[in-house]
Amino acid sequence: METLKEKTARGLFWGGMNNGVQQLIGLLTGIILGRLLSPGDFGLVAMITIFSVVATELQSSGFKTALTNLKQPTANDYNSVFWFNIVVSACIYVVLFCCAPLIADYYHRPELVALCRYLFLGFVFSSFGLAQSAWLFKNLRTKQQAKSGMTAIVVSNVVGIVMAWRGFAYWSIATQTLVYILTNTLMLWHYSPWRPTLSWDSGPVRRMFRFSCKIMASAILTQVNNNILNIILGRYYSARETGYYNQAYQWNYKGSYTLQGMVQTVAQPIFVDLKDDSQRQLRALRKLIRFAAFVSFPLLFGFSLVAKEFIVLAITDRWLTSAGYLQVLCLCGAVMPLCTLMSNLIISKGRSDIYMWCTLALGLCEIALMLSLTAFGVRQMVVAFTVLNVAWLFVWHFFVWRLTGYSLPMLLADILPFALSAGATMLVTYYATRGIGNLWLLLGARIAMAAVVYVAVMKLAHAKILDEALGFLRKKTG
Repeated sequence: METLKEKTARGLFWGGMNNGVQQLIGLLTGIILGRLLSPGDFGLVAMITIFSVVATELQSSGFKTALTNLKQPTANDYNSVFWFNIVVSACIYVVLFCCAPLIADYYHRPELVALCRYLFLGFVFSSFGLAQSAWLFKNLRTKQQAKSGMTAIVVSNVVGIVMAWRGFAYWSIATQTLVYILTNTLMLWHYSPWRPTLSWDSGPVRRMFRFSCKIMASAILTQVNNNILNIILGRYYSARETGYYNQAYQWNYKGSYTLQGMVQTVAQPIFVDLKDDSQRQLRALRKLIRFAAFVSFPLLFGFSLVAKEFIVLAITDRWLTSAGYLQVLCLCGAVMPLCTLMSNLIISKGRSDIYMWCTLALGLCEIALMLSLTAFGVRQMVVAFTVLNVAWLFVWHFFVWRLTGYSLPMLLADILPFALSAGATMLVTYYATRGIGNLWLLLGARIAMAAVVYVAVMKLAHAKILDEALGFLRKKTG
């Protein structure tokens, strides 16, 4: 019988494998598409992404999280959610299909009408796989989830690259998204043993809705928060400027989500399993926080260090504007996995209301701040967005402290050693390598030196999390 520690380690391994492979393939695809497509192509898709992701959250209505929060969900619970998602997604698609001209008018881009109606098919496809995804997530079948995601990313990126090469412009990005969703849905059906029946009982949906509706509202608000600059820049700036920012946002997301997706794979199921033992739950939270900080700070601080060289070498100097935005956004990306862990802890305590109101407050602050800075330029808006999101880590912590007793000194003891070590490592690396003129040599030297210095610092500090991570990897590789 697998222990909880072993389940967590296995989940982190496969979650890391899934996100690592997805982000690596996404990196290669991003480089190719960045060379084949224009900033305007990326900007057009970025303008309407928010409508697609909000529709997806409306369609799922927070039921994946609600099913996970149940101790022992039944087949009837999954069946009720399955049919509810399909009906709701069909209705939402009809509404958005009719609203496409209004969206195009908002951005003053008539070509968005057809693009909206095409891209929005994605959340209809995803509705058929949500119950299967919830079953795999609840039962910590991280290996199966990883295989689904990795297969989908390979197939969709091949399609996107071929279409971009053939001159389909922004349609290649939209098709890539649709193919990913469709392939992932088919793979989830392949790996999940649960199958729907034609009978539908609305009772489980009604019972879960009080909890799930807050998760749904929070998820929508989170998507708005994440895409707020795309929305505002698309309105007040050109598609080109929106594309520059979106390129930086996407690269930062790839770096941050490599870890964020890994911990999210296991966090809520583990916290739910331990919610009757508050001390063990707090110990699990602290260990995951330390692991996230150990990886996140050097990864994102390092990405910020090499952002200029990476962007110029990967997608040419026509995207140099994005490099400046990326350097700033990486600081925000470094704390996102920590915020994810804290919000998952809050949800596992059944306090979806706190999660919702905290997310709403962040969104309102972002909207007010971004609108007040539209006259000052994109860079100032990006800096303000980053500062606000880093500061919000302590808002999440306040509520976790109220629920678990996780004090501020505990939090600082868990994250500051890694943040300061990573910051000092990047500072030393920057000054030691700034005289190198060749960009390829500079990029390689900075990555190699930063990695060696950071691991050496962790070794000298006798960081337990490093020994545990290396021990687990040695065990997995035999």
